[in-house]
Amino acid sequence: MPTWGELLRELAGLKENAARNPSSGGPSPHDILRRQYLRELSEHTGRAVIVYATCWLEDRPDVRSDETSLVLGDKQGFMEAVSNVSESELDLMLTSPGGDPDAAGSIMEYLRSRFAHIRAVVPVAAMSAATMMALSCDEILMGKQSQLGPIDPQLTVFTPEGPRSSPGQAILDQFKMAKDECQDPKNIGAWMPLLRSLAPGLIAQCEHSQRRAESLVAEQLAAHMLRDNPEKAAEVASWFANFSQFNSHSHPVTLDDAIEQGLVVSKLEDDQRLQDLVLSVHHAVRHTFNDTGTIKLIENHSGRAYLTMRSQVVVEQGLPEQPAAPPKLNRQQRREAERRDRKSQN
Repeated sequence: MPTWGELLRELAGLKENAARNPSSGGPSPHDILRRQYLRELSEHTGRAVIVYATCWLEDRPDVRSDETSLVLGDKQGFMEAVSNVSESELDLMLTSPGGDPDAAGSIMEYLRSRFAHIRAVVPVAAMSAATMMALSCDEILMGKQSQLGPIDPQLTVFTPEGPRSSPGQAILDQFKMAKDECQDPKNIGAWMPLLRSLAPGLIAQCEHSQRRAESLVAEQLAAHMLRDNPEKAAEVASWFANFSQFNSHSHPVTLDDAIEQGLVVSKLEDDQRLQDLVLSVHHAVRHTFNDTGTIKLIENHSGRAYLTMRSQVVVEQGLPEQPAAPPKLNRQQRREAERRDRKSQN
């Protein structure tokens, strides 16, 4: 398998070739590297491949967390990636922190209208709403290093100190704690600053969001991955949505956890060539995020891509410094200069 460093050397060679032929045009070295391994992956499996990845694993201080979130606008990227695909089966490679659950549902509904069988491929991590996308597939391909995550809803609360994101269940737990402690009037003063941030409808929204996340996943599991055992779908969805069990929205759900829950999971390690190609695509995508202004990438095995780029500021070096022009003289100064010239000539 080409390692991270080996792909970096391969990329360096592509860059050197581009530097020697600056007028050749065509794809960038990063595009060439990604598309080579995407094409080889598709040829190996006989399936279409679409990568959905964001730069959330990189140290990118120029990128806000909301810019890497899964949003409904990403659907346009999937439409672009599907537009020139003829295969009926899809490998959907996911690397994402998650985002909008309804956007995840809408995107998967669109992909379902196009592909008869969808396999989620998780090279490293597909969390939150990206986990919901994986659970909406027919099968999940994971390695020992791969992880999914809990699907409990996260809500943003606007406080005097600014917006704060919190698990919906944590908000419900804290509200219950406040009700219990405020039975003693001496505690009301300590709780009032926190209770002011509980906007009207927030508690009900937490409960509704939890039910929505569970029902979305349960429906998809029953229709696809667990269609031979639909009774288990609600149980699995409840397990993934149980914040009290994980106590953290970023808690890893491993390959063994997924198998234990009865999901249809294949191990990357069972096919060495497949593992090599999946990780090569993953590394090539990470090099793109590290070296360019790309924030989000949706790309298929035929080279059709939809990229979200960071706006870059180009600093011009300017022209070489020129000698300063002589100052302009007024009429009196010109006459005095002419008299000095005549005297010097005499």
